[in-house]
This record gives sequence, structure tokens and C-alpha cells, in this order.
Amino acid sequence: MDLLDVMLKRRSVRKYTDDEIPNEKMNRILQAGLLAPTSRNLKPCNFLVIENKETLNKIAESKEHGAAFLKGAKKAIAVIGNSLVADTWIEDSSIALAFMHLMAAEQDVGSCWIQIRLRKNKEGECSEDLVRDILGLDDHFRIVGILALGIEDGHMKAYTLDDIDKEKVHYMP
Repeated sequence: MDLLDVMLKRRSVRKYTDDEIPNEKMNRILQAGLLAPTSRNLKPCNFLVIENKETLNKIAESKEHGAAFLKGAKKAIAVIGNSLVADTWIEDSSIALAFMHLMAAEQDVGSCWIQIRLRKNKEGECSEDLVRDILGLDDHFRIVGILALGIEDGHMKAYTLDDIDKEKVHYMP
């Protein structure tokens, strides 16, 4: 499968079966994150694989919207950016999340990016602070997002090149 096919296949999957994710597929997803480029090759990102259901459920409550499906996920990967290592932790973490999201699609593992940075829970508390507390992380470890993972329940249709909005492309004279 070439990269464009993977990009067309990639969907935000929010419904998962109870099937386990094979270790070799998880390893490939993590390798993709570790291979992601970082500014000046400083590599400020760490990857925390979360398998504990209680922890996944707590994190699912850390946002008002867009994280409840984490309760049905088999695993998740929190991308932890060390703000003491690089001031580009947001960009570097985002690239790593995107690489892992694409690799999950290539491996037939459903995934969905859960935005944590700049989000709040129902009580108005900062989601990033809540997740950092749940995971026991110091304040200099920052969290852009978490990748929920599981075997897709059902099958979402892939995009086609007809689905892209070519009107978004502009050329400078």
C-alpha cells in the first residue's frame, strides 16, 4: 500500500471491538511516532502506552466533548512533550501523533486523535492539567493529544480523491 492509499484509508475511528491489538501492530505504530521528525532533532516526545481500563475511563472524563469513546478503546498512546527539551513540543508532538495515526490505518488498527491541549472538562477545568495528574506527570511534560486505539467495530469507507477540496489550494504568482 502506498502512502496516498494509507491517507485515503485513514479515518477517525471511535468505535472498537473487544479484540486485542497484536503486539507487532502496536510496535509499528510506536515506531512511526519515534521516526517522526522533530525540530533540530531534539526529540522532546515520549510515548506513554495506556492499557489500564480505569485510567482510560478517567481520561475519557477529562474533556467535556470528544473523549468519551476512549472508554471503549483497547489502548491509547499519550504523546508527552518535554517543554524543557524543546520549545517546539507542540509541533513535534503533533507530527508524531499524525505519523502514528497513519501507521495505525496501515496496520488496520482503528485510531482517533483526542485533543487535550486547550480543552476543558464539564466543570471548566483544564484537560491537560487533569490528564497530567491522572498520569502522574510533572508540569513541564505537556500533552497535545492522545491517540485512542482499538480494532475497528465495523468498517468505515475510505476517502477517494474526489472527496478532497481542491479549492483549498492556491498558487502565488
